[in-house]
Amino acid sequence: MRESSPILAGLRQRIARLSADGGFESRPAQGWLASGHARFDAAIGGGLATGRTHEFFAADALDATSAAAFAALMALRTPGKAPLIWLRTSDAGKRSGHIYAPGIAELGGDPDRLLLVEAGDPKMLLACANDAIRCAGSAAVIVESWGKFPLLDLTAGRRLTLGARDAGTTLLMLRLNASPSPSVAETRWNVAAASSHALEANAPGAPAFDLELLRWRGGPAGTRWRLDWNHDEKCFGPNADEAALSGALLPLPARRAMASHGAEAA
Repeated sequence: MRESSPILAGLRQRIARLSADGGFESRPAQGWLASGHARFDAAIGGGLATGRTHEFFAADALDATSAAAFAALMALRTPGKAPLIWLRTSDAGKRSGHIYAPGIAELGGDPDRLLLVEAGDPKMLLACANDAIRCAGSAAVIVESWGKFPLLDLTAGRRLTLGARDAGTTLLMLRLNASPSPSVAETRWNVAAASSHALEANAPGAPAFDLELLRWRGGPAGTRWRLDWNHDEKCFGPNADEAALSGALLPLPARRAMASHGAEAA
């Protein structure tokens, strides 16, 4: 798409500068983007497979921020200075909120690694995604969409997935206000906010997430996890209460259930 060329030309120049300090070398070892939660990573073969497509859905509209935060924190766990490319439409801020750089820093991420590209409409968003996914040297590419996104059919998904595989770039599809549907994604997740555990003096606790694995090409789905973010260690981990449990599998609250969505996407 011709309109995307000026945007992506500048984007490639920026990536080249940022990745000159070791963009390729800073990719996750052995082809996995690990969360840092040992049991969670082991359950899905080591973490999110790099060079693959992974989908994240919000349990409901109020969980859009949590889904975006989880995807971003996973991507920013990539060591080094390789940039994270975040693509969204220009009206995304009105729908799901604006990206706040100091907030990323507060969580332990480096906001200077984030390259935000706003496309004029869904058609241009998809065109930018096809270009960005081939910009080797990035930590990951997040494509944020709202609603059904009919342009992202199986053919378009395969094109994106092939581009991710060829460049070795991890593609994280952030599907907000949408229901899961058949796709070529390696994994598909439902993300919801979890109640954080208060710290001393009743201070707000660390961000916490309830996750449900809706689909995994490498094995069975249907497992549920609770992950807490540790901003000091810059990784996910179990909460303090979970240490006494036999495993990390936890049931989601009834209002979060998405069994019907999982059946639709099977």
